[in-house]
Amino acid sequence: MSVKHAMLALLYEQPHHGYEIKIGFDDLVQKKWPLNPGQVYTTLDRLERDGLVDSPGSDEKDRKIYRITDAGKEEFMNWLYTPVEYSLLKDTFYFKWLCSQKVDVGQEKEMVEHQRKMIIKNILQLTKFKQQLEEENEQENMQLLVDGALLHLEADLKWLDMIKKK
Repeated sequence: MSVKHAMLALLYEQPHHGYEIKIGFDDLVQKKWPLNPGQVYTTLDRLERDGLVDSPGSDEKDRKIYRITDAGKEEFMNWLYTPVEYSLLKDTFYFKWLCSQKVDVGQEKEMVEHQRKMIIKNILQLTKFKQQLEEENEQENMQLLVDGALLHLEADLKWLDMIKKK
């Protein structure tokens, strides 16, 4: 996730001051990815330094307004259209499992079971969150993210079953 690019997206829409960007970010992600107000202003300073945003001045309450520059729009569009890389053969759990076999701790089955329980817990949490979103008829985009996460978790359960059989 890129806070920098989320902020550029919000500024692409229209100029904002820092607090509006914070609120816009929270709305965008349904308050599921905490963004510290200090991080907003640090990121805005970097964006301004890099020429991706500038400030036409302040509003009536003397809050600095930021707007996206042409360079910022170009950066944002390049980011949008660049495919997301996946770490295809790096999985933290699998690496731990390999290490446990290397030192022969004899706990591989327990490790798989603990991982399985955590995944099931995550599935239950996401399913509950999805139901809340559906009941509130909100954030269709967030529902897509939840559906994708659930599919990944289901695949992880199947993969754990394969590991368990080893």
